[in-house]
Amino acid sequence: MDAAWWLLVSFFIFIALLAAFVWQMGVRSQKPRKLTNADAPDVDTQWQSISFTSKGSKLEGWLLLPASCASPEEGLAPLIVIAHGWGSNRTRVLRYTRPLYEAGFSVLMYDARSHGDSDSISAPSALMFRDDVQAAVDTARRLPGIDPDRIAVLGHSLGGFGALLALDQGIQVRAVVTDSMPVRFETMMKSELKRKKIPFFPLAYLIPMIWLIRARISRAEFRAADIPLVLSRHAGSLEAGRTPVMMIHSNGDDFISADDLRVLKRQLPEGIISTLFVSTKGHSASEQEPAFWERVIPFLQETVMNASGKKEACGTGLQATRENI
Repeated sequence: MDAAWWLLVSFFIFIALLAAFVWQMGVRSQKPRKLTNADAPDVDTQWQSISFTSKGSKLEGWLLLPASCASPEEGLAPLIVIAHGWGSNRTRVLRYTRPLYEAGFSVLMYDARSHGDSDSISAPSALMFRDDVQAAVDTARRLPGIDPDRIAVLGHSLGGFGALLALDQGIQVRAVVTDSMPVRFETMMKSELKRKKIPFFPLAYLIPMIWLIRARISRAEFRAADIPLVLSRHAGSLEAGRTPVMMIHSNGDDFISADDLRVLKRQLPEGIISTLFVSTKGHSASEQEPAFWERVIPFLQETVMNASGKKEACGTGLQATRENI
């Protein structure tokens, strides 16, 4: 009996140690790298620092203003919110800004919680990106000189994922553009495990449960974070009272496969979303292909810039927004 008892005790100790090890792996995988931002954005247009809050945490960002904003006679400015992805920051998405402000858009970019210079939380998640982009849009709608009815979001990777989830929360935007976005949560998890050279099975089934527990996300909330379902509810034409969505992915993305978007396109009814596949290499280079901006700028001009027949240029009051929002 003594030998059997010790065998049983040893077995339970082993299980407990294994569970603790897997839990710690889940904790570490839920902590994104926090990259330091540049002291100032490397842009040739007006800019200013901006702060706002999301779920009680302070977020830091930059507001970029096109040169046309200097004219006091013009109308309120259209604005694009740029949302970065997991382990990134606002400096890394500066690559999107020049074509936008040259086209007459103001740009608000920010560090999501637990990224860049923003406050950290204990358990970041995809729903965090959703809530942070919602907070950024709400902030943009209150900025002096910005037209609250002419705002769109451009989200990279998990930033795009969060932007689409925010449609289900009633985010008030004229359009959403996603770039290199994982369509399924499982895709992002598998890619992260592959990048860290961790076996997919069985951790890809255990770690998401740890994430949900630590982030206090219910199973119902997790099931509701279904991109095809969200798009079927909210994406479409402005004329139909829906939000235009353009989704872009590179066939050369070696982190998040473009196959995710191909499958999604087949799942959805014709005309729900616009798609574009480019051929640049890597997860963060789609905008380098000319076709990217040849499609994105006209899309934003049609859905945002010319909304309700409003003037395209910027308005007054923008220079007064240096204080925290």
